[in-house]
Amino acid sequence: MIAMRDASHAPGMSGFFEEVQRRKVYRVVAAYIVAAGFIIQIASVVFPAWELPNWSLRLIIVLLLLGFPLAAVLAWAYDITPRGIESTPAPTVHRKRNLFLLIGSAVVLSGIAGFFLLPRAAAHRIDKSIAVLPFENLSAEKESAYFADGIQDDILTNLAKIGDLKVISRTSVMSYRAAKNQSARDIGRALGVSTLLEGSVRRIGNRVHVNVQLIDAEQDQHLWAEEYERDLTDVFTIQTDLARKIAASLQAKLSPNETSRLERRPTENPEAYLLFVRANDYANRLEHLHADSLRAEELFEQAIKVDPNFAAAFAGLSIVESSIYHNSEPTPGRREEARLNADESLRLQPNLPEGHLALGFYYYYGERDYDRALREFEIAKLDLPNEAQAYLAIGAIQRRQGKWAESTANLEKAAALDPKNGSALINLAFSYMALRNFEAAEKTLDRVGAVTPQSFAMAGLKAYLAVASRGDLRRAEKLISSLSPEIDPNGMVTWAEWWVFAWERKFPEALAALEKFPGETLALPDSTAPAPKAWLKGIIHLLEGNTTKAQSEFEKARLVSEKLRRDAPDDAGRHAQHGLILAALHRKEEAIAEGKRAVELLPESEDAFAGPQCTAALAQIYGLTGESDEAFALIEHLLSAPNGLTVSILKLDPIWDPLRKDSRFQTLLDKYAGRR
Repeated sequence: MIAMRDASHAPGMSGFFEEVQRRKVYRVVAAYIVAAGFIIQIASVVFPAWELPNWSLRLIIVLLLLGFPLAAVLAWAYDITPRGIESTPAPTVHRKRNLFLLIGSAVVLSGIAGFFLLPRAAAHRIDKSIAVLPFENLSAEKESAYFADGIQDDILTNLAKIGDLKVISRTSVMSYRAAKNQSARDIGRALGVSTLLEGSVRRIGNRVHVNVQLIDAEQDQHLWAEEYERDLTDVFTIQTDLARKIAASLQAKLSPNETSRLERRPTENPEAYLLFVRANDYANRLEHLHADSLRAEELFEQAIKVDPNFAAAFAGLSIVESSIYHNSEPTPGRREEARLNADESLRLQPNLPEGHLALGFYYYYGERDYDRALREFEIAKLDLPNEAQAYLAIGAIQRRQGKWAESTANLEKAAALDPKNGSALINLAFSYMALRNFEAAEKTLDRVGAVTPQSFAMAGLKAYLAVASRGDLRRAEKLISSLSPEIDPNGMVTWAEWWVFAWERKFPEALAALEKFPGETLALPDSTAPAPKAWLKGIIHLLEGNTTKAQSEFEKARLVSEKLRRDAPDDAGRHAQHGLILAALHRKEEAIAEGKRAVELLPESEDAFAGPQCTAALAQIYGLTGESDEAFALIEHLLSAPNGLTVSILKLDPIWDPLRKDSRFQTLLDKYAGRR
């Protein structure tokens, strides 16, 4: 019986294949497969370029797969003849069986094809993201390193102007200058991009040789390479050409406006261009040290002297002036320079996005006009879609407006665009600390440490966080002592050492830390009011019980503070500090007036981030002058306000010693103990 079944089966299948050949089904099937393959290939290229959703390609494939059995059935039933389409005569034997075999075979083949095609279609997506890694300087002259950086920086800047691309900011990519042992895949994952551009520059006299490679970071494979040999004056042509080729490779659309901006050269003068590149290097350093800002200012001014029509240099100079005004020198002269240079940049080039960025910083830092600043930043953001600075500034303003959720979202966006920018991460950590989300602040500072392990700003913030969140002075001391003794910008690290020792009540160590610092004032973190060294020494003598020495130092501090206040009469921080010094000198009415003036200049209603610091200073002045009722009212407010006091700080800070014996002090500690 088995043999009989085998014998009958073979002729049946043979008959089926003979019928397929007689009806010329194979010819239609082959033509269908070739046409469908061509359609899928074209769609896989065109659909992403048209930004059609990924499901649209899968839909085309599904329709073609469903159409295959139908095409086979139609080919079985009909034939194309010189007389037109005619039905094919069908034999009566096994007619139904052969038709079912045909349909079944076509369905199986479609299923197999779908198994291979659909996952590939689902995965086919062009990720339009790129990081431009630091270019290697192959020139003999060390000075040409700035030129290599300039080539890289301008390619990055040009790409960042293309809204259809995600481009990682310069600050994040510069940490890979010496990353010889890291794979493209690892770098791509760390920066969140699918492609990398790397290259080298060799400059000999006025000739420039540039070699670049575009790399698929996911596969760690080269996509293409380009080589240029040009005169020095033609470097901008290289940069524009590369931006176009990269955009084409990533299938990024260029608007007419973006095309126009790519073709516009920032300057025709190579010397001015090199000075501009060096200035940007100093202006964008992580710690934003006063000395670096002054050096950037000098280099921008030199670039402008070489090319008085260099609009981008005027914008860069304005941003530096605004930064100096905001961080260390809130003087009218600095503010005016920032405004004049921003205006000049836009006079020279009215649509320059960097000019609007500069004007935004002037309104933000110089005028505290948040609405006008936000308008300028939004204008800048339109033409600088990948510029982290705009998102960082918008987030910082929203924080001062008390819009904490919106602020955090924009600060996170800045950190995503520039994932290794310590400044963006530190600002984000400040926000989490202000909201008493200490776990998130700690994780954010860990990200800063991963980017710049030697950052003194990161160490200082971690030390403060340890104290503010859990009163861990031992941890704070360990972090501060880990800093290199060579690092002490304007006494900021000396102040941190003094702070930890004073709160630990290690008075000799606190005085010793001050004695080694040669200057008259010390910079304080996140404050425009430098602290007179005499003021800090006076506090230690007062805590030791030596009132005579303390009063002598406080009088010296008063003279220094009065000069600081005259230099910047509208600076709230300097008024607050002067009020504290006067309170220590028992000049009660004057001290309270200074504290109130600080709050008037920077009320919490206008600045939810920095305003509480002035409120805290006024509360301290009330405590030092015996106005306990007013002090406790402000303390209770600060224990619940964002960026106010924490229970740990209230417990440990010696400034609150005059209030500790009052029963209300412990009552507040108990009431807010669970809120930290």
